[in-house]
Amino acid sequence: MAPLRTGKFPFSKEPVLKGIACACLLALAVAGIARLVAQIEGDRGINPVATSHDIEISGIEVNVTGKSAEEARQAGWEEARRKAWEQAGGPKISDDQIESFVASIVVEREQIGPRRYIATLGVIFDRARAGQFLSAADGVAARHSAPMLTIPVLYSGGVAQVYEVRGPWQAAWAQYKAATSGIDYVRPSGSGGDSLLLTAGQTTRRSRAWWANIVGQFEASDVLVPVARLERQWPGGPVRGTFTARYGPDSTSLGSFTLTANKEADLPVMLANAVRRIDAMYNEALARGDLKPDQTLRQQNELDPALAAIIAAAARIEAGNAPAASTTTTNGATPSATPSATPTPEAKISTITVQFASPDAKALDAVLSSVRSVPGVRGASTSSLAMGGTSVMRVTFAGSIDELRDALRARGWSVSAGGNALSIRR
Repeated sequence: MAPLRTGKFPFSKEPVLKGIACACLLALAVAGIARLVAQIEGDRGINPVATSHDIEISGIEVNVTGKSAEEARQAGWEEARRKAWEQAGGPKISDDQIESFVASIVVEREQIGPRRYIATLGVIFDRARAGQFLSAADGVAARHSAPMLTIPVLYSGGVAQVYEVRGPWQAAWAQYKAATSGIDYVRPSGSGGDSLLLTAGQTTRRSRAWWANIVGQFEASDVLVPVARLERQWPGGPVRGTFTARYGPDSTSLGSFTLTANKEADLPVMLANAVRRIDAMYNEALARGDLKPDQTLRQQNELDPALAAIIAAAARIEAGNAPAASTTTTNGATPSATPSATPTPEAKISTITVQFASPDAKALDAVLSSVRSVPGVRGASTSSLAMGGTSVMRVTFAGSIDELRDALRARGWSVSAGGNALSIRR
């Protein structure tokens, strides 16, 4: 066996150390990307249900007869519309007027006989058309908030979460029917990048510029942060919840309360009650005038007035120093001045609400793609998502609502207008 040689290595240590360092950095980078993907992927999103802001009256029972099954059914629907209008607090008007306010009839249960119709129905009134009559019946002007980005924060077991997992607090807010509320809740589903952008830690930040960017991405005007803290006495035992209604970038508290569930199985019911009470607190704040959008969030995205004045003055000076129209003489021809182009006035940008049926995700994507392809549309995004029902999108359009209506009809849509809203269907 050859003796072991000692002395200098035949190669330098420096390249080896560099290679090890690069390998470590590459491993860390791969691990970081993997963790980032893990935070984005996963079945954590919960789409809000019944997010339409129309007025919904459910559980109406009818039992009528007619000369035929179809006539009995029509009589039952007519009776359901009248009963729903009375429950909504509407004044006495004709059946034809009531029918013009109805957006849809929801069949919860029905039995159809040769001459009899027995059913439990739900009636949905279009808020844009019926809201003024319902408000007049109460004698109080209707109050509706600006779009509010809603971020439900849950503290449980010493851990704060929003959309990192499918939590019970997120589910309670997603399942809440906000149709009769005066608050325009903008409820993210929590899927995709929402889990990175909207976290419990981010809700404590006070940067106006950051909040302006966030609410702008969701087309909201301000932010609401309903907070729930759950304390479990023992596994499967009572659950004590402390709930706080907060709003604005400064996390202003509107009040708090405590509820208790006797056992873990009663937790969803307790959280649903908490959502209703917090919604009442937000509506009371709206009625007092406290729930106003923070104007500083809008100013972050606007040009400073002093800077805008300087830019406008510079543009006027540059226009005043511009050379006169050039003249050209060719072969004795009379010099002609090149006329200056008349600036075309920029179309007014409007934000228009559009309602549409969304039976499934494929239909939702098709509607959004079609609306976005309409000339003049600067942007279109869903503000209220109701899979299997009627969803709502906000469309930014360079023109008036009548021009958008005509453009959509040219694309094959059947369009009906009311207020500052459109309803489209194929």
